[in-house]
Order: sequence, then structure tokens, then C-alpha cells
Amino acid sequence: MPYRYGHYFVGFVLAITLAGFWASYFAMAEPMPAAFHIHAVTALAWLAFLVVQSVAIHRKHNALHRTLGQASFLLFPLLMVGFVAIINLSAARYVAAESDFIMVAGPSFGIGMVIALAAYLTLFYNALKHRRKIKLHAGYLLATPLILFESPFSRVIDRFIPWLNVIGSEGPRAVMDTILISDVLVAAFAFALYLRDRANGAPWLVTIFFVLLQAVIMWFAPDMPFLGPLFEAYGRIPGSVTMAAGALAGIAVTYFGWVAGSRPKSNPAVAGAG
Repeated sequence: MPYRYGHYFVGFVLAITLAGFWASYFAMAEPMPAAFHIHAVTALAWLAFLVVQSVAIHRKHNALHRTLGQASFLLFPLLMVGFVAIINLSAARYVAAESDFIMVAGPSFGIGMVIALAAYLTLFYNALKHRRKIKLHAGYLLATPLILFESPFSRVIDRFIPWLNVIGSEGPRAVMDTILISDVLVAAFAFALYLRDRANGAPWLVTIFFVLLQAVIMWFAPDMPFLGPLFEAYGRIPGSVTMAAGALAGIAVTYFGWVAGSRPKSNPAVAGAG
């Protein structure tokens, strides 16, 4: 089976997630917005799903692998709801002009999560479409944790390895520096995986496209004044509407990806003529 050490890779992402969000989420005693909990639970569940799926298939527990694969039909739309919940929270804080930081960085965070959501939809659709091609199927699924790796790793850079921020911007832009650097490192890692098997490297090219798009747009977003009014307008849409849209997008991608990967039905007339 491909990606023999895939579960260790996802485990590493999980460890970085815990380290990056320990101080700002896991160790926090005071109440947190519900959006944080929705996103945290669904994102951690997704990482756990990938770990168990990788272990199951490599240990030839095919029935468990299939059962968990079917469970992802529910988990994935919920994951998209979690993404939208974070976008909504950032937008609400921007509309309320909660802080100088959010007024500068809010649109960047919003557009970054929109790009991440689009990336996940694309990767999961292709994972289902190519589920009969094991290397592509595994690659598209294992690529998903790379899309938001910048979120915890940028915090790790800021707290533990600040020397890695070689850009050195001041103020809120410093956060965008660490996100940019994280995404560039992810793109380099994905490109290395692509070079190992170019014939089945499409998942890593898709990943490179989305993380570099995310890096560039998030870094330059503070210099794009038109994003502010757009983000404010989004923030005035009822959250129930946008979260329902996120769930429907996840459901649609799951359905159409599954249908696209189904075996074509044989034509009885043609079969009989043979």
C-alpha cells in the first residue's frame, strides 16, 4: 500500500496542532466562542480519522477502512461547518471592530479560510472520485492536513522558533509572515512528494496551488482595501445561512465525488452481443 508512514505524518500534524493551540485554546480556562469548539472538534476528528484509516488499510483491516470511509460522509460536511463557523466568527469581530488587530488581519483570516474550504472540497471530491486508484485516493486524503498546517505551525514559529521568521514585518503583518513561511514550507514538502511519484502526484500539485494561493493572498490582503467592505457584508449574513451553505457544499461534494468514482454500469445489450 502507498504512503506506509502516512499515519505518522498525520500524527506529526496533530502534535503541531496541539503545540500551536495549547496556550490559546487547549489550556484556556475561560469560556471560548462556540465556533472554536466546533472547529476544534471536527478538525481533530478529521485528523484522527486519517490516522485510523491509514493504520487500518496497512494492517489489512479492510472492513474497518470501508466503515470509516462511509462515516466520513457525515464527518466531512461537519468539518466544512466548522470552517464556516471560524469565518463567521472572524467576520463578526470585524463588523464589531473588536480590535485594531482584527481590523487589519480579519479579512486575511477570512479569505484564508475560504481558500482552505475550497481546497478541502477539491481534495475530498478527488479522493472519492479516485477511490479505486489507491495511490491517488490516499494522496488526496493525506494532502488535506497540509492545507491548514499554517494555522498551528505559524503559532509554533511565533512562540518557539521566532528566528524562522526571516521576513520580519512589524505589527499584525508579522502574523502574515509566519503564515507565509509555513505555507511555503508546506509547498516545498508537497513538491518533494510529487517528485517521488509524478505519475500519481496530482494531489500534491493541487496542494501546492492552494497553499501558495493562500500564502500570497493572505499576506497581501491588508493592502487590498476592497476586501474590508466585502468581509463586512459577509459578516451581516445570518450565520445559520452560511453554516447551512457550508454543510450543503460538503454534502454535495461527497455525493458527486462518490458518483464520479462509481464503476460505469455495463450495457446488457452490449454484453449480450459479445
